Amino acid sequence: MKELDMTRVEKTMEELRKNNMPAYFAATKAEAVEKVKELMNEGETVTHGGSVTLAECGITELLKNGDYNYLDRSVPGLTREQVQEIYRKAFSCDTYLTSANAITENGMLFNTDGNSNRVAAIVFGPKSVIVVAGYNKIVKDLDEAFLRLRTVASPKNTQRLNCATYCAKTGKCVSMNDPDAQLGDGCKSEQRICCSYVVSAYQRVKDRIKVIIVGEELGY
Repeated sequence: MKELDMTRVEKTMEELRKNNMPAYFAATKAEAVEKVKELMNEGETVTHGGSVTLAECGITELLKNGDYNYLDRSVPGLTREQVQEIYRKAFSCDTYLTSANAITENGMLFNTDGNSNRVAAIVFGPKSVIVVAGYNKIVKDLDEAFLRLRTVASPKNTQRLNCATYCAKTGKCVSMNDPDAQLGDGCKSEQRICCSYVVSAYQRVKDRIKVIIVGEELGY
């Protein structure tokens, strides 16, 4: 981590705390796993949204092998209806884990979703939400967050998921072709993954959302 990067991380964490979201720094993926363990209790019902970051850190393995009631939507053989039921059960779980598409320097989380189950759980339901994000997710403001979504997060995730979208083919959102594009503009593909947008700013329920910023580049 360069000194400038760490200064940016510290500023972002300070602003998150002002917004009632406790923020922690983990220098490595391994440290991030240990911090997640500290923030959960054995026996809790836990689940998570789709996240490359959680997999890269080894957090999904922690949930599978730890002493938790893990609602695992990736179990082979689950029907679509069974996966949907896990999505709904997430709202009453003890801890929900996710990453973020972007985190602004003034302490806001920016997320978008296709099914909307992930952003819905971030907003309401689970008693505790733990956000794990690499320092590469930090952006200056919401405009930069929107730009990151259109040029990094959505294209890379649609490519990973083999979605038939414009951004999967070209590496950028179709809205980049329109200088007057607004938040929410995009393709009309049935496989579009940026359908619902959520900005988590000041939190009424203090300490419900906790953010771990990792000193490594993680996820998309």
